[in-house]
Amino acid sequence: MSPGLPAALAPILAMLGLFAGAVALGGGTELLVVVLLGAAAVAALIARSHGLGWAEVQANAAAKVAEVFPALLILLSIGLLIATWVLAGTIPYLVYWGVRLIDPRYLLVTAFLATAVMSIFTGTSWGSAGTIGVALVGTAAALGAPVAATAGAVVSGAYLGDKMSPLSDTTNIAAIGAGSLLFAHIRHMLWTATPSFVLCLAIYFLAGAAPPAGGGSGSAALLDELAAVFELNPLVLVPPAVVVWGIARKSPPALAIAASSLVAVALGVALQGFGLRDALVAGVAGFDADMLAPTGRGGGAVVDPRLLDPRVLTLVERGGLFSMAPTLVLVFAAFLLAGAMDAYGALDLLVRRLLAGVRTVFGLVAATMTAGATMIALTSHGGVTMLVVGELFRSAYDERGLARVNLSRSLEDSVTLTEPLMPWTVSALFMATTLGVPTLAYAPWAVFCWAGPVFSLAIAALYRRTGRGIRPAPAGRTERRTGVLTPG
Repeated sequence: MSPGLPAALAPILAMLGLFAGAVALGGGTELLVVVLLGAAAVAALIARSHGLGWAEVQANAAAKVAEVFPALLILLSIGLLIATWVLAGTIPYLVYWGVRLIDPRYLLVTAFLATAVMSIFTGTSWGSAGTIGVALVGTAAALGAPVAATAGAVVSGAYLGDKMSPLSDTTNIAAIGAGSLLFAHIRHMLWTATPSFVLCLAIYFLAGAAPPAGGGSGSAALLDELAAVFELNPLVLVPPAVVVWGIARKSPPALAIAASSLVAVALGVALQGFGLRDALVAGVAGFDADMLAPTGRGGGAVVDPRLLDPRVLTLVERGGLFSMAPTLVLVFAAFLLAGAMDAYGALDLLVRRLLAGVRTVFGLVAATMTAGATMIALTSHGGVTMLVVGELFRSAYDERGLARVNLSRSLEDSVTLTEPLMPWTVSALFMATTLGVPTLAYAPWAVFCWAGPVFSLAIAALYRRTGRGIRPAPAGRTERRTGVLTPG
């Protein structure tokens, strides 16, 4: 029996209502899991009223998890990699030289590029903005340069990596939600990321800040502490090289990342002087500043890790397999909701209603992006939004003969990039608070964040004329069959 529209909408409305209650209670990932499980319970009860038992709901959810299992392994391996790259000194080294190489005469351009490089190599927009971004905005204030513009350039660079880096959780979750291959997804995003990148360079160069009159003490202090507690040797670039080599050889991403992590552990023990036990604990539970014994490298003053600059602590205290546990729980809860709704036909009905008036590729992409932007505005959680919206729209792309990388790119351009532009969302609040610049002040300068959706819609609108920028599904097969199990 096909459900009616009220039954199909009930779990979504329950989710929004529960989310409003969670916000009133202070929010947080824990309450978001409760929200998803509550909505899943509503969906399961409706499924039961349609003659379906728990076994069908469970089997449906399990099938969805099985389809994305390789991507979940990548998520876990990324947690391992981040912690071991800190242990080896790789991430501190990249931050150190990112700050050192900034040309103060082109502050906006270099702020964008330095933050972009860091976010690509670390996969975190918040970590990049909260470390090198804070130093850059502080430098702008000390130099009398435009602080809001600098903050916007930092946000642009931070979200370039959040969108494009294989180490980013949102990049992985977008691929999971759409059922596309991770690196195929990243390659396809170049269609919108490349013109957005060029536009950023042009605007930041033309609007460039005046030459500074003095130095940036904030950056200098950050560099001094990094050099004091880590051996900043070029050898620490070997772990990133291992990942690049593995990807170039088309090795399974999880194995390439695991190999890089093993090399990083060896460097952490041999070069940085960490004990083997601490190295193994860091890989599982994350790096902890207490693992840094009081040290003074290069004959410098001894540094107590407990007294480190908070920016250094933000940079190093992260990663580990356990750090991905909240994301995995969210994935399971979201797929339980999707499995229950799919069991009684709610997802199919909602997609049919959403797509009833869609006749073109542009209409499909626009509908996807509208759903993504609306849900991120309501929930302020990109991972859940991409999982739910991706599940809703998968079949529509399959039926129209379009590769799922088109869906995953639309999710990134409508969810990842728009969240920091909405002042009430968690990401926007973090950026405004961390950088000390209101969202509405930096938003016009966050060029990468608003250019991505514009180029995404433009490519879809012009596809009938150009035949470019939208990928058809592979001939003779669909991504539904290959999922994320086939190397791309």
